[in-house]
Amino acid sequence: MKSLTFRSFITAPGSLALLALCALGMPAQTPSNPRKDPAKDDQSTIRVNVRLVNVFTTVTDDHGAPVANLAKEDFKVLEDGMPQTISVFDQESELPLNIILAIDTSESTRRDMKLEVASAKKFVHSILRSQDRISIFQVSEEVLQLTRFTPDARVIERGIDRLEKGAGTSLYDAIYLCSDTLLDRQGRKVMVLITDGGDTTSQTSYQNALRRAEEAEAIIYSIIVVPIAADAGRNTGGEHALIQISKDTGGKYYYAESIDQLDHAFREIDRELRNQYLIGYYPNRRVSDSSFRRIQVEVSRKDTPQFHVRHRAGYYTAPAR
Repeated sequence: MKSLTFRSFITAPGSLALLALCALGMPAQTPSNPRKDPAKDDQSTIRVNVRLVNVFTTVTDDHGAPVANLAKEDFKVLEDGMPQTISVFDQESELPLNIILAIDTSESTRRDMKLEVASAKKFVHSILRSQDRISIFQVSEEVLQLTRFTPDARVIERGIDRLEKGAGTSLYDAIYLCSDTLLDRQGRKVMVLITDGGDTTSQTSYQNALRRAEEAEAIIYSIIVVPIAADAGRNTGGEHALIQISKDTGGKYYYAESIDQLDHAFREIDRELRNQYLIGYYPNRRVSDSSFRRIQVEVSRKDTPQFHVRHRAGYYTAPAR
C-alpha cells in the first residue's frame, strides 16, 4: 500500500526546514518508548498490561451550555457494557491543550478564506494559555504543517498568514496525518477542522482516518463552511462523514455561513474545552475478543433534567496493522 505523506514547513533560525513524514497504518515510535524485541519474549509468559484509560467528557444542558458542577458520584462508566471504577476525576482539567487548527484552502473554500483567517486568529488569542500548544495545518491536495506546536501567538499568526490557495482537498489524509502528530503528545489533544466537507484527493479512507484519530485520542471539532445552503454542488456525504467523526471522538460539529457564525463556533469550542471532565479508569476485565473497547459514560442526578454527554466512542488495545 502506498505510504501517506505530508510536508512540514517550519521556520528555523536562518533557514526553512522541509520535513517529510510517512504514516499509514504504522504506530508512532519514539526513542523514549522503544518497542520490545520479540525475540526476547518468552512465549510461555503471560503479560498483562492494564493501562489507565482517560476519557475527556463534555456535559451540556438542553440549551447547549456546559454543566460544570457535577461530582464524581454523578458519573457511571461502562466498558463493553461492564461497569468500571472511576480512579481519576477532575472537574475542570488544567492539563495542557494540544490543538491542531487545520484549514481547508481548496478552490471550493476560496471565497471564505479571509473570514476563516480572521476568525482563526481571534480563536488563537482567546484560547491560548502558557501551557497550551497550537499547530497550524493547511489542507488542500497536499497536507502542509505550517508551524510546530507552539505557545507563541505571533508564530501561530504568521503560520496562518502563510496559508495558500490550493486545488483539491485531502481531508481524510489531513485527519490521519494530524492525528499522527498528536499520538505522542501529553495532555488533551484537539483537532479543529475548518472545511466545506468535501474530499477530492485523499489517498486514505474515512475508516483509516477515524481509527488514527481514535488511536491518538484526538477530539475533533468540525466547522463546516456552507456559503450557500442550497448549493447544488454541496458535498453532503463529506458533511455527514465529518459529523460522524466528530461524534465518535467526543467533539462536535458546527455549520457556519458568516463571520459571526464562525466566531460563534470558535467561542463554543473554547468554552467546552474549559469545562471538560477528566474521567480515568483501569479496565477490570476483558469481555470481548475485539481490539476495540466501547466506552459509555452516563450522568444521573435525580434533582436535574436530562444532560447530554459527549466523549470518545472507545479505544483500541492494539495499533493498526
